[in-house]
Amino acid sequence: MPQELQLQVSPEIATNELLLNEHVAKLCQVSTKEIQKVVILKRSIDARQKEIKFNLKVAVFLKDDSLAEQKIELPNYKNVSNSREIIIIGAGPAGLFAALQLIDLGLKPIVIERGKDVRGRRRDLKAINVDHVVNEDSNYCFGEGGAGTYSDGKLYTRSKKRGDVDRILQLLVAFGATPDILVEAHPHIGTNKLPQIIQDIREKIIECGGQFLFETRVTDFIIKSNEIRGVITQNGETIAANKVILATGHSARDIFELLDRKKIFIEAKPFALGVRAEHPQQLIDKIQYSCDFRGEYLPPAPYSIVKQVNGRGMYSFCMCPGGVIAPCATSPGEVVTNGWSPSKRDQATANSGIVVELKLEDFKPFAKFGALAGMEFQKSIEQKAWHLAGGSSLSELAKQTQKVPAQRLVDFTQNKLSANIPKTSYVPGTTSVEMGDVFPNFLTQILREGFTEFGKSMRGYMTNEAILHAPESRTSSPVRIPRDNETLEHVQIKGLYPCGEGAGFAGGIISAAIDGEKCALKIAEELQLL
Repeated sequence: MPQELQLQVSPEIATNELLLNEHVAKLCQVSTKEIQKVVILKRSIDARQKEIKFNLKVAVFLKDDSLAEQKIELPNYKNVSNSREIIIIGAGPAGLFAALQLIDLGLKPIVIERGKDVRGRRRDLKAINVDHVVNEDSNYCFGEGGAGTYSDGKLYTRSKKRGDVDRILQLLVAFGATPDILVEAHPHIGTNKLPQIIQDIREKIIECGGQFLFETRVTDFIIKSNEIRGVITQNGETIAANKVILATGHSARDIFELLDRKKIFIEAKPFALGVRAEHPQQLIDKIQYSCDFRGEYLPPAPYSIVKQVNGRGMYSFCMCPGGVIAPCATSPGEVVTNGWSPSKRDQATANSGIVVELKLEDFKPFAKFGALAGMEFQKSIEQKAWHLAGGSSLSELAKQTQKVPAQRLVDFTQNKLSANIPKTSYVPGTTSVEMGDVFPNFLTQILREGFTEFGKSMRGYMTNEAILHAPESRTSSPVRIPRDNETLEHVQIKGLYPCGEGAGFAGGIISAAIDGEKCALKIAEELQLL
């Protein structure tokens, strides 16, 4: 049996197999020749002290130990070509993992996705970055793989169910992700690698008899006696099914509006909103690692920070070391920012959403919109930012822009318009704007006070080298679609399973994937397949 050890070692030892073996041999009081293999089980960085250490959990295999090669393989999925059909609306992580689970249970998924497949999306992402043209159905939020496909592939989750998390991670490895995601404390795939993994998942679903309908927008639900009977698409086609998983993501405003129009119960949900701050990565490394140069053994430094300001949380969100800021609008006449990193995290800048918790009372000016009040609040910020950055009338399409309002960090805290904005990683460009003109007064004040507090905790963070981009507004869904805690069906409509981030039941790739699986299992349970 291998011996498990908890180690704290230097970055050089942690990243060098020979040195790690020598270190473990000394701890075990054996020669290096007696060590067959040292397998890293978990890895994290402790940068709290001046001398940075790696925390490792390792399994030590001595010569007498049996060393079985652990190869992670896909389940033996069934062919479901002729099985009962279940509709899944949305091909994000919730929808894709629901589809895989349905196949494993012997049910046929029909995945309906308003956007394009991963290859088709690339052209539309180029159009929004270079030509400032927003395709409402294919962008950073909509399309195969959902918002995560081209916005980083971060896999960190606060889920307490370790078994569920490990299963999702192992499936991702089986589909081509690096095994390092099973080890790292904050696993990450990278925007350059995730699209191929998503494509491989789709091909496996199709191989097993599942079906994908891309560039197909759901425009209506067929409901009789408070039971779902199917959906209608934009071309008038009816797709029948009495089990529908609704996994449309946090930006599917048309679905929220459809539910509200049909008087299907939904409710406004608080979310968080703010800016995306970009610093030189070298500066963040210096702050976090307390060194002038990071060196070859340490990864680009992340940061995580939370403060309470005037009774509200202000915190970093979706922090991207060595990454870039991306344009994530889903309609013309609005601007939205997000961030991502390639797998090596080797870009010159670091960025993070810096957001403030909102409350339902903040949406009172939009009370006439009922359950959509939060969504309309969110939309108003995005549209105002578009106008301030140079957006013209929506009818003048030739003058569309995806530039965003920007301001130097210290200038923002001093209510001072920045004289100039240096080139940032945000490709469409920026316009110097006083951020106080973008946000309501209460939010502006919290951001100003909060950044001052950030600067006290992270010496060097408060600098005019840092550029704020606005807004970071799609942190989570502004709407919750309530469901029964036991059956996971909508509280009003039988057979409709609200799922993932868009329904308000997940927050990221892993938790959305887990929720998709949960809904698939509940359907199988309802059909007495378990």
